[in-house]
Amino acid sequence: MRIPELNRINELARKAKHTALSAAELNERAELRQRYLAAIRGQMNTILATVSVVDPLGNDVTPAKLRHAQRHGMII
Repeated sequence: MRIPELNRINELARKAKHTALSAAELNERAELRQRYLAAIRGQMNTILATVSVVDPLGNDVTPAKLRHAQRHGMII
């Protein structure tokens, strides 16, 4: 999944290597980074919602905290 903010974050990073960013660009970069991190966390939560840990014998050894979160719709 491609995160739309990533292109602009990279553009600002390239610009920051060569010249100083303006205050508006610094604020934009901070906001974009927060939205990017929220998207990544959302993707991880979606993945963890379906994960089960199985040992070599086939026993479900999913940690209790994860099972509880999956049952209650709240991911860690």
